[in-house]
Amino acid sequence: MVANIQNNNTNYGGYNSPEVSIDSNLKRWFSRNIGLWKSNRTYFLEEERKTYNLCMYINIESLENKKEWESHYKFTWYPEKKYSFFDEHPKYRERGEMQAFIKDHQLIREKFYLSDIDGISNIKQVDEHEMIFESSYEDWYILEHTRLIDGDNYRYRVIYSWNKDKLKIVENHHEIKIIT
Repeated sequence: MVANIQNNNTNYGGYNSPEVSIDSNLKRWFSRNIGLWKSNRTYFLEEERKTYNLCMYINIESLENKKEWESHYKFTWYPEKKYSFFDEHPKYRERGEMQAFIKDHQLIREKFYLSDIDGISNIKQVDEHEMIFESSYEDWYILEHTRLIDGDNYRYRVIYSWNKDKLKIVENHHEIKIIT
């Protein structure tokens, strides 16, 4: 079921010319996500056969870069309040920060949510409002659908996470843009 879909070598060497390497639709879609989002989340953990509801905040920022043709982003997340979920499940990060950039149809990440290793998420564009991110790292295979709704004021994300070929986590995120 799980195939390693990427080459985790994120050292691509230097670029010396602003070649067109970014799909403009992809860059435009990411810019529509810039801002602070209130994320109402439901996590279903297969091992426990239990559901958890949390409210998190996600801030997505565009970072300046010397290479104009690369779009760089910073993702910061933190909880609305203290949840026992993070004490009971320490592999989940209560708060954190990740930087990433777009190269072709890939999101090059400095780390992943469940790991500190760097890696790549392959991106598939469904239409002008929805992207699918497909990632593989360590023993995890992650499939995430993110859809912008109602003039980009809302997002819906569903994330499926397999570990060693077994579905372990299903997440639903209903998100409201607070600040653009």
